[in-house]
Amino acid sequence: MNAKKRALGKGLGALLDSPASESQPRYDIEKDLHAVGTVAHVPLNLIQSNPYQPRTDFDEQSLEDLANSIREQGVIQPVTVRKADEGKFQLISGERRCKAAQLAGLSEIPAYIRSANDQEMREMAIVENIQRENLNPMEIALGYQQLIEDCKLTQEMLAERLGKSRSSITNQIRLLKLPAEIQIGLRQELISTGHARSLLSISNIQTQQEIYQDIIAQGLSVRDVEEIVKNINEGVQEEEKTDTPNKKPEKTVNARYVDLQKSLSSFYGSKVQIKTRSGGKGSIVINFSSGEDLERILKMVQKQD
Repeated sequence: MNAKKRALGKGLGALLDSPASESQPRYDIEKDLHAVGTVAHVPLNLIQSNPYQPRTDFDEQSLEDLANSIREQGVIQPVTVRKADEGKFQLISGERRCKAAQLAGLSEIPAYIRSANDQEMREMAIVENIQRENLNPMEIALGYQQLIEDCKLTQEMLAERLGKSRSSITNQIRLLKLPAEIQIGLRQELISTGHARSLLSISNIQTQQEIYQDIIAQGLSVRDVEEIVKNINEGVQEEEKTDTPNKKPEKTVNARYVDLQKSLSSFYGSKVQIKTRSGGKGSIVINFSSGEDLERILKMVQKQD
């Protein structure tokens, strides 16, 4: 129990504490003998899902493995519930165990009965899942945002309760700013959190989506994407410098080629310059930052031939 408290941080560890109990009497719906603070075998058909459950995806194979374990060993750790109307219960934490117990053919499950208001239920459900079930990055981000909005917390307050740094909370929540297509890809593990955070460094949504498609099609690593983003942002900064007042811009590109220059920079993930000369002549310059970057660009050029 002490190890679990340390993992949860200072504020919410106490919310998940449940006393060990060697004796687990069966719940009698008619007599209601088991008060709040007891552990009892509760019929699964009396337990309602937690409306604040942040986890939406449950791996079928993982559930089946847990069900097999329950058939052999039983439910080792009780779920946590609170009393609801009409003699029923509402699940606070342990939805995965409930689902697996049903798969295993059980009709009841050991449950710690406790009192909890809606805010505590939100906090306990989210924290338990974050600590134990490895939510995907988008579920974690949504869980953090839900806690902030529903429980009126600041990011700093949430970080303190979860025992995390404020920057980690901020970075996680920033994932919600990504386009829906990329959020889905992150949820489905088509890209990693590292890929997603790199894409957040680009302000143009269309460019984000184009690079996202390249990540999937070309199997780009996080380092590849970081380099692409760096080159794009450097290119944008150079263009901004040429627009600075009192500085004479270089005559390198005709105004009608500006969009094409930006498009090529985005496609190659590197700064591209279109330089025009008299007579309609000119040149296209693709910058590269290293030998590896050059090889990457050459492969892209050859692929277009």
